[in-house]
Amino acid sequence: MHVTIEDLKYFTDGRGSVVEPLETERIVLQRNVHVVLTEPGCVRGNHYHERGVETLVVYGPALVRTRETPGEALETQVPGGAVFRFHIPPGVSHAVMNTGTGANLLLAFNTVPHDPAAPDTFMDVLF
Repeated sequence: MHVTIEDLKYFTDGRGSVVEPLETERIVLQRNVHVVLTEPGCVRGNHYHERGVETLVVYGPALVRTRETPGEALETQVPGGAVFRFHIPPGVSHAVMNTGTGANLLLAFNTVPHDPAAPDTFMDVLF
C-alpha cells in the first residue's frame, strides 16, 4: 500500500463551503475521528501508525510530508483554497505544517480506535 493523494472538489455558495471528507465505502471502516485546528507555522503529526490506516483531509494552505521509505520524504503543497485527502497506510510517517496566516483545519480519520493506554502512534519527526 502507498499513500494516495486526492484534490477534493467542494461546493461553495454565499454561506461557505461543503466537502465530503470520505468515500462512502470508507466511512464504515473508521474507528476514530478528530478535528484539528493548527496555528500558523505549527506542525501536527510527526508520527506513524503500526496498525491503523489514517485518512487526513487538509484544508490549505499547508505543507504535508510523508515518508514511505527511510530517508525519502515526499512533500505535497496544499494551496490556499484547496482541500486534499491523503490515505496513509500503516508504517508511513506523516506531518502537516500550517503555511498560512490563520488557523488551519485538518480532519483525521483512523481505522484503529484511540487508546490512551496503548496508542498506535510512534514518533518520527519530518519537520
